[in-house]
Amino acid sequence: MHPWLQTVIDMCRGKFKGDLKAFEEDPLGISINIERHCFGEFSMASVQANEFMEDRSQVEVASNNALFLGVYDGHGGYLASRFIAENLFKNLLRIAHENGNTITQDTLSSAVSDTEKQFINYVRTEYIAMPSLAKAGSCCLTAVIWKKTLYVANLGDSRAIIVSMVDGKPVVEQLTRDHNCNDIAIREELRAMHPNDPNIVFKRNGSYRVKGIIEVCRTIGDAYLKRPDFTFHDSFPKDTNGPPLPDKCVLSSEPEMRSRALRNNDKFLIFASDGLWDLMSNEQAALIVSKNPRNGIAKRLLSVALTESARRRGFSYQNVQAASPGRGNASRRSFHDDISVIVVFLEKPSILRKRVLNMSYSGLNPTPEKSDFEGSGLSSLILSPLSPRGLKASFRRRSKSVDSPLGGSSQGEDTDRLIDQSSRQTAQGRWASLRQKLFGRFRR
Repeated sequence: MHPWLQTVIDMCRGKFKGDLKAFEEDPLGISINIERHCFGEFSMASVQANEFMEDRSQVEVASNNALFLGVYDGHGGYLASRFIAENLFKNLLRIAHENGNTITQDTLSSAVSDTEKQFINYVRTEYIAMPSLAKAGSCCLTAVIWKKTLYVANLGDSRAIIVSMVDGKPVVEQLTRDHNCNDIAIREELRAMHPNDPNIVFKRNGSYRVKGIIEVCRTIGDAYLKRPDFTFHDSFPKDTNGPPLPDKCVLSSEPEMRSRALRNNDKFLIFASDGLWDLMSNEQAALIVSKNPRNGIAKRLLSVALTESARRRGFSYQNVQAASPGRGNASRRSFHDDISVIVVFLEKPSILRKRVLNMSYSGLNPTPEKSDFEGSGLSSLILSPLSPRGLKASFRRRSKSVDSPLGGSSQGEDTDRLIDQSSRQTAQGRWASLRQKLFGRFRR
């Protein structure tokens, strides 16, 4: 059966409705039901599985022009993902300020690269006292909507999709590539990059891994697989059952970039760590969002995913909730990974929409704080003055949509004449004259 048809059948059976009440009662789940951003609305949710939550996620809302998204899936602890959440967005603002308060693909790429350099320097300073810090790393999926363009940077196997409506049906476009060794294309890339290392990637514990150690090939951190001085330090624990540790960098810290102009038929984005995509397909996630209310949609996605994780082991969601965080046969980690999800709805701009505030939202805390977008120069609203020709066109459009006792054509001619006269006046006198002559008749 075609996957799309099976998904539709499952939707009709209610399989993808989820159990929102169960998720709300889950002690390890956190959600933000719905909030506004300057291009529409968003919802976010996360659920813990490990002993300590290793995921971090954030949404930075600018009052105008911009929206920042981040999903950071940590491994070897939460230190790397937390570092990214605390520094990547700040780096982006700094670099944007240095480049005339604008954002480009290079701006975002540079912010990610600077964050990697800062974390490696942090490890270099601290890892002698804390050797395990050299094993801390994180996938990094981040994006900025700047005006009408989406910029995406990705390292690892978190995933972003965008869903558009074509002929009344949702069409899914995957914006990122999973940098995971279980993808044959990734394995071929690694072997081509390391032709003299037959053990650059091989299967271990049921999965293909770089040097038999890690599934993903691009990360922030993981200094012991990037810098020999960390790899061979005497205090660093060696894996006696694994292959020899590398004598050169085997993981990449270069983000894979994507730019895409947003279109009128683009409806929403889904950003999520790999824990979600392990439990549902792109099309299933898109259909859940398309067919359910916006309010609480991110936690609905997680509810469906957790229900599926229980079903695969022959249990119920309640059994998942009862499991303790951490690893082991009866633990949460035996059912699912840490998962973070952000759903971003995209809408056409409207002059009637209320202005949003510069706010920061975290996947670990449902209470927002003020965002560093405040005062950055990126969220300021700049209105360019219209030329006399632009004023004519604007007032003509308005006059056609307003019933006037003067009639549309005569009002348009009056408008042209008034604007021609006003263009020779001072700026203050021009607006005062226009307001009086155009709208004064309706006030009497």
